[in-house]
Amino acid sequence: MSKGYRILASTGIHKGDRDYQQDQVELMQHTRIPNCLLAVLADGMGGRSGGRKASDQVMLTARQLFNRFDPETDDPRALLKQIVNESHMVIKLTAVSAEQEPHSTIAAFLLLPNGESHWVHAGDSRVYHFRQGKLLHRTTDHSYVQTLVNQGEITEQEALDHPHANILMGCLGTENDPPIDLHAVPKLNAGDALMACSDGIWHYFSPEELASTIAMLSPREACEFLIQKARTRARGTGDNLSLVVVKLDPLI
Repeated sequence: MSKGYRILASTGIHKGDRDYQQDQVELMQHTRIPNCLLAVLADGMGGRSGGRKASDQVMLTARQLFNRFDPETDDPRALLKQIVNESHMVIKLTAVSAEQEPHSTIAAFLLLPNGESHWVHAGDSRVYHFRQGKLLHRTTDHSYVQTLVNQGEITEQEALDHPHANILMGCLGTENDPPIDLHAVPKLNAGDALMACSDGIWHYFSPEELASTIAMLSPREACEFLIQKARTRARGTGDNLSLVVVKLDPLI
């Protein structure tokens, strides 16, 4: 029998070295269903007003759809797909009045009362799953450099400093339909942790650093530490930073 756990969670956000904040992150608790959570992170792009409008629309759409979701009868994968598709359409509509063409990434994970977890992502914001201080799985970026990594042309480390590291192959708000990558964890265990973050965070850490930080610190402390450390390592050139950390703390 698996050990019981309590859920500990925190979000963190900082504008970094940019003049304005286009990231958005939120951890939503279902209004009717206990122990049903949705973490959503969006990295907006497209000028000051465009990027923020795009990430705002992701949050608003996710909140509305999640509050109508019933884990007893509804398909969690369908919910996540709907969040991506509806956010994409609304962002395209806002392009008419936006300062520049608005786009956004999304990285989201859903925790169900039965211990299942379902993820979705589009773009280069990531979801990580850690277990007992080790990385089990992470999402794969929809980016040009990730394509090069997949083809064996460059390494993961080389991708970090590639001149085209910021080119996305898919996200929300473009003319093309967004990529929708889904992942499921059949059963989360005590000692597991999930994290969603924008590239302003993950760009500056190895998977081992992320895993050990989240294992050793509380979610709030981990968010504060990773933001501070990423800002230091960026040396005045950092992007917006955002993350959400959820840990399943074993009951003693």
